[in-house]
Amino acid sequence: MKVLLINPAWKVENKSNIWRKVASCYPSLGLAYIASVLEQDKHKVIFLDMHAENLSPSDVSKLLNDKKYDNIDYVGITATTPLINCAYAIAKIVKKRFPKVVVVLGGVHPTVLPDEVLGNNNVDIVVREEGELTMKDIVNGLELKDMLGISYKHDGKIVHNPDRPYIENLDDLPPPSYHLMPIEKYRPAIGSYKRLPAMSIFATRGCPGRCTFCHRAFKGRIRVKSAPKIIEEIKILQRDYGIREINFYDDTFTALKKNVEEFCKLLLKEKIDITWSCFTRVNYVDKKLFSLMKRSGCHQVMMGVESGVQEMLDGMNKMVTLAQIRRAVKICKEVGLETRAAYILGNIGETSEMMQRTLDFAIELDTDYAQFNILTAYPGTEVWKLAEKNGWLRVKNYDYSVSDFTLELPTVSQEEITAMYKKAHRRYYLRPKIILRRIWKIRSWAQLKQEFLGALAVVIHED
Repeated sequence: MKVLLINPAWKVENKSNIWRKVASCYPSLGLAYIASVLEQDKHKVIFLDMHAENLSPSDVSKLLNDKKYDNIDYVGITATTPLINCAYAIAKIVKKRFPKVVVVLGGVHPTVLPDEVLGNNNVDIVVREEGELTMKDIVNGLELKDMLGISYKHDGKIVHNPDRPYIENLDDLPPPSYHLMPIEKYRPAIGSYKRLPAMSIFATRGCPGRCTFCHRAFKGRIRVKSAPKIIEEIKILQRDYGIREINFYDDTFTALKKNVEEFCKLLLKEKIDITWSCFTRVNYVDKKLFSLMKRSGCHQVMMGVESGVQEMLDGMNKMVTLAQIRRAVKICKEVGLETRAAYILGNIGETSEMMQRTLDFAIELDTDYAQFNILTAYPGTEVWKLAEKNGWLRVKNYDYSVSDFTLELPTVSQEEITAMYKKAHRRYYLRPKIILRRIWKIRSWAQLKQEFLGALAVVIHED
């Protein structure tokens, strides 16, 4: 079979949203793994990354006239909520160009709202949750009625088949099909890297957290890729694409301590020249482990702090305390790791005074980077359900992105949140202390470039 996999374009329209200037551009690793599984079964796969290629739906419409796309059998499109409208537009274009092609949508938004997605006439099948084995079944021609993890239309009605069990052994998956991607067009987020070029990797699936603002389609027990398998992927990226930096995008990279230890020891044993960073939760910070991470090339850890008010943390179901946050940041500093802390403003029940306390707490922690966001409600999250129940939702047609306003709260106004959003970035980064520290740490042109771009994003924060 011939399969076209499409990653829609992610765009931030709100000019006051700092993400427009600092966000990363990385491939959809979900699609990349689907591609590798399909290629393993000898199917022909084309990977179209609209985001990396800076393509609009009209660009794709012209592109599909190329002979390269003739005789397509299946088109798979991934979509989070901010990408769903672009995904629908692409599905329409695909159906117009190839009326007989089977259009499959997967990702978080179709998983959470399969009925809504299948209400679009240009979508034939929804893949719920993990897509590798399900897409393999679809392309191999398994009867829809016998397939796990899909929703589809039959005789004018929507059918939801039973869920597919999670992939327990991630080592069973072949490495992502990097050769199909425009590797040279990917870039890390400003402030997250030490060297270029860089690439993202996942070492685990699942998250121990149950935050009210987050929906993880792959909930449940954390599953891990073995340390040797991670090393194998890094070697491929180094050998074939000259990658010098790895960003681990796992929700909680250090959740399974023994695997991280083995990974770090292998990096040291094999003298692999790579710098790397990761995400984790503050309650999964261990001094001995983090010291080993530092020695093996890790230079930065990002943690979701979210708030400097315990009441807000409890309301988000963060399951952490301010004391744990302070301890985690302290450990990172003691072992020499840079820290990035993420915060959320405009939480349910929050007041202007509480937002100020969060900013004060961020300054007290004094992490190397602080990332202030505005609470965004996404379908499937507890925040969305609570806002829908209380009439706080102000979004229509999903035309929003991260840190865009989606709620009208009774305790704090949009104007107050916007003012604090801008104040937080400026007050945090324009302190002489942090400016001098950032300059002192510059060791390469890549670091100089990102410091300049980061400073520009803060200073030219548009109204």
